[in-house]
Amino acid sequence: MLSKSRLLAYRQCQRRLWLEIHRRDLLVVSAQQQARFDAGHRVGELARKLADPQGQGVFFDAQRDGFAAVLRASSQALSERRPLFEAGFAAHGAIVFVDLLLPDLESEGDGRGWRLVEVKSSGSVKPYHLDDLAVQVHVLRSAGVDLTSAAVACLDTRWIYPGCGDYSGLLRYEEGLEAAAARSPEVQGWIDGGRAVAGEAVEPEVGMGAHCTTPFACPFTAHCGQGQAQAQHPVHWLPKVQRKVLKEFLRSSGATDMAEVPDELLNATQRRVKHATLSGQACFDADGARKALAPHAGTLRFLDFEAAARPVPVWAGSRPYQQVPFQFSLHTLHEDGRVEHEEFIDLSGSDPSQAFAQSLVRVCGTAGPVFVYNAGFEGQVISSLAAWLPDLEVTLRALRHRLVDLKPVTEQHYYHPAQQGKWGLKSVLPTLGGGSDHSQLEGVADGQMAVNAYLEATDPDTPPLRKEELRQQLLTYCRLDTWAMVRLWALLVGRPELDEWENTA
Repeated sequence: MLSKSRLLAYRQCQRRLWLEIHRRDLLVVSAQQQARFDAGHRVGELARKLADPQGQGVFFDAQRDGFAAVLRASSQALSERRPLFEAGFAAHGAIVFVDLLLPDLESEGDGRGWRLVEVKSSGSVKPYHLDDLAVQVHVLRSAGVDLTSAAVACLDTRWIYPGCGDYSGLLRYEEGLEAAAARSPEVQGWIDGGRAVAGEAVEPEVGMGAHCTTPFACPFTAHCGQGQAQAQHPVHWLPKVQRKVLKEFLRSSGATDMAEVPDELLNATQRRVKHATLSGQACFDADGARKALAPHAGTLRFLDFEAAARPVPVWAGSRPYQQVPFQFSLHTLHEDGRVEHEEFIDLSGSDPSQAFAQSLVRVCGTAGPVFVYNAGFEGQVISSLAAWLPDLEVTLRALRHRLVDLKPVTEQHYYHPAQQGKWGLKSVLPTLGGGSDHSQLEGVADGQMAVNAYLEATDPDTPPLRKEELRQQLLTYCRLDTWAMVRLWALLVGRPELDEWENTA
């Protein structure tokens, strides 16, 4: 029997399916993947409460009771006409566990029909969600369940939580029974193909490619990468490969090294990456960088946020996946050379927005540039706060217009081979020298880890000592980001004395 998740693994890559069955010891779950799993569990739990407010439903636990027991109990429970959660059904070589199986009280005929709902924690219905639904419909109908409707439920990101535990309206539904049922032969083809792969004695030979990250990052990429010869200058270091002519060349030629790619197929940025990588020498247009930043003078501020985007909002007035900031770091470089550092963090578990915004506008003043790295994020958060906090709207919108993004300046004028085609701050910082980068941090070392630390620290069950440990990790991480921007700015404008300073502010 192949589960729905394994059928989808088969569709992504036959090698992935085989490894999931025969070599699960090689599976590596990233922090981002775990966060997605956790979000799915949270949304699924809430969906059950919305579907069964009186608590009359039956929840099945295959991990606890075993597959065979759940299959028997699920079939028996159909006669009770109660909401069924994680009910299991099997047919034609596949087994599924249904998020929501609800008595369809509006169905025609004898009124014994069922409504199937596949619950997703995303903000929109994706094509692979419809694949999920097709598998569910095929197996349930083959098992004799009278399905009269079927839908994918996802989060309505426009919905605003009114508070007091009222989550009605959180989910929106895309109906799909007819379309899913029409794909039954296709689904059976997946089942037959997947069972054939699962029965093979030897791991399938499948090379790495775009399928390794689409629609999800595969948890076996580390294993698969070990068996492949690595190009000295991999073509996947070329940034933003979007032109059709370049894509077609890479596909048809099988080129794996940048040295094999003609310059005429590359844009200016890609050529810079290629030449720096092949030569091993950094490219730096010092005059261009200095001119780009020359208009921004006086007192300079360097700002970084950390924010958590919960799939299920917990504070009235917020939306699903709204970025709610809980921390910032600000380094200020005065004209006389003094450097000051100020920071904010709220791990109380209450809505941090008001206190965050008030502290932010206080430390940022009313004039002068505020440097950020990738202004889209900070700008979005500030705009969201302005819409949420009318008493600070004018001040916050003025601050939004003062943001100066260092990332495009860096992309246009600087590249070091060690960046490997990336311009994220964590990729650029180690190339600046000085021995200070995120790899040296203990605990929180990236954005997802910061969000995880925040959620753990604000959990009422987290011990005080652990909460303080997380607080210090978050402060250190965020402070390093803004000091990295100071050092990067110093490089771009030609102020080497700042690049050599220790971060003692």
